Amino acid sequence: MKRLIGLSVSLLSLFLAGCGEESDELPVDGRDFDGVEYSEPAPYTGKVIDGYLKNARVWLDMDGDSQFTPGPLVIELDNGSEVTLASGEPTAMSGAGGRFAMDISELVLDPAVGPDLDPRDYSLHAVAMPGKTLEETRNGNVPVASAYLMSASPGVRNITPLTTLARYRGIVGLGSFLETPSGIAASLADLNLVRDYILARDERSHAYARALARFMASQIPAAYNDLLAAGDSDGTERFLSKEAAFLLGVSLVQNAGDVIAVVDAAAQGDFANVDVDALTLPEVDVELSDPVLLTSQKVYAEPANQDTLPASRSGLQISAELAFDYSESGRLLSVSANGCLAPSMPELARLIGVNGYMADLDTQWLPSAALSEQSRLNFDDEGTDERLIFDWDNRRIYFETSTTCHVHRGIVADSTELGGPPEVTYSWTRDSGDLVELVAEIRDGATRTLVPETENSSSVFPGYRISEQGSEVEAVTFAAGINSCAPQEDAAEANQVVTGVQAYQFSGYEPQPEGFTDPVLEFDRREFSEDEPPYLRLLRYGFLDPIRLQLSRVTGDGSFEWAMNYPAADGPGFVAEQPNLIRDAYLKPYNAGGDCGREFEGVPNSAYARVEYSYQRLSEYLVGLLQ
Repeated sequence: MKRLIGLSVSLLSLFLAGCGEESDELPVDGRDFDGVEYSEPAPYTGKVIDGYLKNARVWLDMDGDSQFTPGPLVIELDNGSEVTLASGEPTAMSGAGGRFAMDISELVLDPAVGPDLDPRDYSLHAVAMPGKTLEETRNGNVPVASAYLMSASPGVRNITPLTTLARYRGIVGLGSFLETPSGIAASLADLNLVRDYILARDERSHAYARALARFMASQIPAAYNDLLAAGDSDGTERFLSKEAAFLLGVSLVQNAGDVIAVVDAAAQGDFANVDVDALTLPEVDVELSDPVLLTSQKVYAEPANQDTLPASRSGLQISAELAFDYSESGRLLSVSANGCLAPSMPELARLIGVNGYMADLDTQWLPSAALSEQSRLNFDDEGTDERLIFDWDNRRIYFETSTTCHVHRGIVADSTELGGPPEVTYSWTRDSGDLVELVAEIRDGATRTLVPETENSSSVFPGYRISEQGSEVEAVTFAAGINSCAPQEDAAEANQVVTGVQAYQFSGYEPQPEGFTDPVLEFDRREFSEDEPPYLRLLRYGFLDPIRLQLSRVTGDGSFEWAMNYPAADGPGFVAEQPNLIRDAYLKPYNAGGDCGREFEGVPNSAYARVEYSYQRLSEYLVGLLQ
């Protein structure tokens, strides 16, 4: 059973500074009184305000999930005792003037069980229902057009867009607006964010609140809006997950400055006459499933104890660190490198196939590594040395570099600083949603074109053909699908077992090295749970890249392979709904595949490079941007 703990928000110490005689009246500024004893189960009262909202559903969020929870609701007290609220979380509908009175009689406990539950320890939430909730305006009651969810910090009994903003700023650790008077904080520094701004005739706060309400409504999922608009809805329906509600709050904090700037520009000091409904507000999509996303990679490709690669696994030093940047929808915006990137057209094609939404890839960002010694030299100097920028609306990807890491590939930096013309511009075309071709235009005039080869391909590693100036230079094609096999007896309990193989043809770079024969992709496609579909973890793939041999320290015959390792099922880093998140990968000389069914040998003694992956939930990533 889940223990319920009231939120502690740093803003509350500022908001609850007042004191006075015990009273049943709600203070004008929305604050509760310290030291009030609830000797009788008097109704817990407050107001719901955008304008004053009538017929809004209000509840006391005692389990912290931002949705109304019906009874029976079991709560564990600090003393270990359990109490059951038969009716669930206290709830009410707001009436005229936005006022509500909530029955909290079930919060009064037998002294033998424990102290009464104090409603001031929990946050109030309210949902405005489209077509049902009425906003009181100068022209009469107007039905709310779209649903939105509001809340207030524990103890605050006015529920408004501004209290919602203040609450989430506190939750993500930004604290009081008064502490950082710049940007949005400057706009709100002299405002009381918890008071009844209509009663106080604060037109500026009212204009901000109405605009923030519109923004919040724009992010509510259409299915939730339709559910609340249904004739039999009373606002108690559960739809949003706890994580989804939190992401909506984070998005409000992240975009409030832009919303308020639009209001300020329209008002020009006259907030009473701002037509909030006519404002063009930011349109921001939010991915409410809160996926796990790749946020950084560390590339180790600098030999510490010798002058050549491959080198001892323990002797590889860091040579680059990559940061992956996302929108609130989980769409990849850029990849920045301290050190050097190694852009891969097949991997860019995979990403284009999911429109940039990294979580939709079965395996996020197959590994790549620049082996040039310049990568480490650039890494030792702070700052971003290379960058991929994604312009999804215009179907463009731009590669910028300020290094000499790619001279052997004909890519020469325009400047020692980023921000000038891109060294490579990628563009693509689609037909019925499918990728037709991806074209890389190098600034010196050379072009490379990738065309997908999807027959018998998996989404984890699709086939392709790459040509330069119209002549094919590289291709991966599949004559058949994946063949499965059972684990060998001595490998059945291993973390990674080769249980699927797919033969492929790697064309180009003739004559090919003698050892590069009969390449196969190796997969682990076991079922680890009856409730989950089989995994399709790519363990190993080989390729040719003789151009790397132009780097003086790279030895070999131009054949390479990547070996990928994944977290053990239910072990650290394992994500049940996203089981194909790579933990680390090794670039090593190519070797012919072994028997199907064997335990996979994923950690070599020596390698050209090692790549370590780091991930975050989207919500964690977005909060990190705010702090």
